[in-house]
Amino acid sequence: MQGLQCHPLPAKTDLANPAPAVAVRRRRTTALSIDGQDETPESRIERLIREHLVVIFARRGCCMCHVMKRLLAAVGSHPSVIEIEENEVGIFAGSGLPALFVGGEPVGGIEGLMGLHLAGRLVPRLREVGAIYG
Repeated sequence: MQGLQCHPLPAKTDLANPAPAVAVRRRRTTALSIDGQDETPESRIERLIREHLVVIFARRGCCMCHVMKRLLAAVGSHPSVIEIEENEVGIFAGSGLPALFVGGEPVGGIEGLMGLHLAGRLVPRLREVGAIYG
């Protein structure tokens, strides 16, 4: 069957002779902020742009974001999509949403993406930043 992977079963443990209990000393740790709760919305967005080769910022349920994802997937790139919270929408006031960034550089919205694609510059740009191979 397609899409299925077989993994070996874990080794059986000897229930008659279980491993001796080991005392575990717990260290005090600080909380890990995965979502960057300590950062401002502007610095969070800048960090996400740096961390992802191809990223789309959009509002939840944005149909143009879906179109952008489909076009990028059709050429072999799979962008990260970040849903923008209401308090972060003002950051994109000049460019609007959805906003596409490729290799840390702004492309724009659907118009910018379509312009690159129709001009034949989308795939070379994605290859240049390492978002697609071949």
